[in-house]
Amino acid sequence: MVTIGMNYRVLEGKEEIFEAAFERVLEATRGMPGHAETRLYRCVGEPREYLIVSRWEDQTAFESFMRSDRFAKVTNWGLKNILDGPPRHTTYREEL
Repeated sequence: MVTIGMNYRVLEGKEEIFEAAFERVLEATRGMPGHAETRLYRCVGEPREYLIVSRWEDQTAFESFMRSDRFAKVTNWGLKNILDGPPRHTTYREEL
């Protein structure tokens, strides 16, 4: 299992739009091979900062999702319209 942390900072006033866009990403992950779960968290002290935590069977499954057309459309739209800079991704691997 691999867990991916995706850190986002949104433009002021775009928080609700980002959260709605996350719902579209969540839809895109449903039915993706290797997807286990995805959750969105919002920082209490910095309400423009978000963390998406996504769990996948393996790195290959996550990378296939990242290369999908649906994910690319949402990501490109976000970078142009609601994000305050590019996202930062961190990969966490479970040790056996």
